[in-house]
Amino acid sequence: MAKAAKGNKQMLFLMINMFIAMLGIGLIIPVLPEFLKEFGAGGKTAGYLIAAFGVTQFIFSPIAGELSDKYGRKIMIVVGLLLFTISNLIFAIAEQIPLLYLSRLIGGVGAAAMIPAMLAYVADITTEENRGKGLGLLGASMSLGFVIGPGIGGFLAEFGLRSPFYVSAVVGALATIGSLLFVPESLSLEARAAARNSQVKRENIFKQFGKSFKASYFILLVLIFSLTFGLANFEAIFPLFVDAKYGYSALEISIIITVGALAGTVIQALFIGKLINRFGEKKLINWTFLLSAAALILMLLSGNFIYVLILTAFFFTLTSVMRPAINTLLSKSAGDEQGLVAGMNNAYMSLGNIFGPAVAGTIYDVHINAPYTLGAIVLVISLYLSMRRGGKMKAAVVSAG
Repeated sequence: MAKAAKGNKQMLFLMINMFIAMLGIGLIIPVLPEFLKEFGAGGKTAGYLIAAFGVTQFIFSPIAGELSDKYGRKIMIVVGLLLFTISNLIFAIAEQIPLLYLSRLIGGVGAAAMIPAMLAYVADITTEENRGKGLGLLGASMSLGFVIGPGIGGFLAEFGLRSPFYVSAVVGALATIGSLLFVPESLSLEARAAARNSQVKRENIFKQFGKSFKASYFILLVLIFSLTFGLANFEAIFPLFVDAKYGYSALEISIIITVGALAGTVIQALFIGKLINRFGEKKLINWTFLLSAAALILMLLSGNFIYVLILTAFFFTLTSVMRPAINTLLSKSAGDEQGLVAGMNNAYMSLGNIFGPAVAGTIYDVHINAPYTLGAIVLVISLYLSMRRGGKMKAAVVSAG
């Protein structure tokens, strides 16, 4: 009983930290366009700033994951939050564009340090049976930060365009101190010593990435990429799409995104553990890929507000179920390399966040329906890969029997 209470307390601290980090990212969204006008910059610079964050997150995620296996989850979480705080502070005081890039590069490293360590931490403090629930709660706190962040950022902007960045830095500093004081280490001294003394030499990020192609969990990493690609594709183009095609106002767009994201967050927080235990990860992954692809195609058929609101909430709910289901399977496949696999998970997610918006924006200029059509195709291909992987595993079990 005491152990369960301790695990719940640790989980709460993780959720608060993840929420704070994602809240800080969300805070800047509504003010970024006006903020960049101070520098005489526009959409091109905004796109490059997003890419800068994703690139360093991608490069450092596997490295940070390995370090968390060697030196513990806590130190990486603290370092990640500290870098996140420094990143937002630099952004707040920047007077030149190169400092903005520096800020985003540091922020990407901070995310690389923090997120894989948090995923591995959940694996450390949960059993296989309740790991899906734990990952779902962590994902829900991430989603909630994204949902609430823009609204708070818009309010804070009334006190000055730089106010959201200062507030984000202060909140990040509080989370850093809180983690240092109250988050216990989840990985035993013996496990850390074994990882440090291991004679197996790990390759650099690019070799690790190449090796992931041959890993038993490679298809799961591809599914993480395609899920993130599809979600980033959807989110990046949605305001432009519904404005140009259906004439939606900024208020209507805000309502749809907020309601949709909240629906996904509630499902993730309250039901993901039960869904995984009842249906299993593989069925959930396959069905959510199929239905999310259908949702993207259905988005092209009508501009009725309620119709689009329901579809958007449905799509966000499906992706909110899909991610922890894939993460749970990945965690079960990782063995004693939870940190390393969590790092590769974050690296593939970073690639999705880089390429999803970039591709969506490019093909949107070709045809307004192209981003969602491509997104649906990517999700259907992912369904095929998932089913093929399941078929191979079933065949291997039969053969072994």
